[in-house]
Parts: sequence; C-alpha cells; structure tokens
Amino acid sequence: MPALKKTDIVGRVVWLGVVPDRGAALNSQAVPEIMARFAGPAGEAHGGLTRGSCSRVTEQHPRGTEIRNTRQFAVLCAEELAVIAKDMGLETLDPALLGTTMVVSGIPDFTHVPPSSRLQGQSGATLVVDMENRPCSLPARPIEGQHPDKGAAFKAAAKGRRGVTAWVEREGLFRLGDEITLHIPDQRRWCGA
Repeated sequence: MPALKKTDIVGRVVWLGVVPDRGAALNSQAVPEIMARFAGPAGEAHGGLTRGSCSRVTEQHPRGTEIRNTRQFAVLCAEELAVIAKDMGLETLDPALLGTTMVVSGIPDFTHVPPSSRLQGQSGATLVVDMENRPCSLPARPIEGQHPDKGAAFKAAAKGRRGVTAWVEREGLFRLGDEITLHIPDQRRWCGA
C-alpha cells in the first residue's frame, strides 16, 4: 500500500534560480531550467549530499556538524511571495533577492504542506519537503539594495510564508512552466506534545 497519496493539486513552476557562490552573495540568478541531481541543483552553492549544521538544528547538533543536506532547494509560492511584498509595502519582491531555487504557483497554503510531502515535476524529478523555511534576516541586505528602507521588514512579513526547504529524491529536469504535482503522506495528524 502506497505511503504517499497523489493529490489533485497541480501547481506550476514560475521561477527557477541558483546561487552560484554563497560566499559572494545570497542572491540567486534566474535560470530557465534546473537539473536536479541527488546532490542538489547543478551549479547551486547550497548543493551537496551533506552540509554543516546551522542555527535551525542546534537542539540536535553543534553548529558546523556535518549532517545530511535537506536544504538543497528553497521553494517558495508565488501567491505567498505576493503577500510578503504587499506587507512590506512593495508591489513585487524578486525571489532572486531571497536566494530562492524555485517558485511554484497554484499550491494552496504552500508553506504548510506536510513535511515529507513530494513535489513531482513532469520529468519525474521529485523533491522531498523537509520543513517550513523559517524567515531569517539574511535577505535584508539584498532587499535593502533594491528597496531602500524595506529590508528589515522582510522577516516579519515572511513569517509563515517563506516556503519550504527540500531535497532531491529522484533526479531529473525542472523547467519554467512545468506542472508540479503535490503528493502527501498518508497518515493521520500527529496529536503529541
């Protein structure tokens, strides 16, 4: 019996980007397609099978500990990005300023899809949703460079809307305009804690 349920929810890839050198800048560069490899997007500084642990997992691992890289992709929702921009007093917010890998449209409440959900593209390329990508202050500087006096507003505006982090389960190509289907875990809601 399958552990994941294919939903009727089909979104569309509306933006793709890679961060070529995170040491130089957080900004992504827009690209028309991404080859998703097991080590992440080809040409992406956030790629790799492992990474050094960060502040998000200090309850489990000391900072810098080598761990599995479940943050290969930063995936946002176009509809949520529009709300972030509006709450910041902007007409639009370029996903490149946020170090984004992919923007999808048409998946409701995207930031809160269940962890372990799958996002499957037309080529069969499949991403596993790790968890909500909590907002941080790192995008403030690139945003400030494009929109003076707006960078500091990002973190609050993005709360609950920053999308998800994901890793590659099945290699393949993602292209602009591709459909992307949501598959969710077939389990009841957790009632602990």
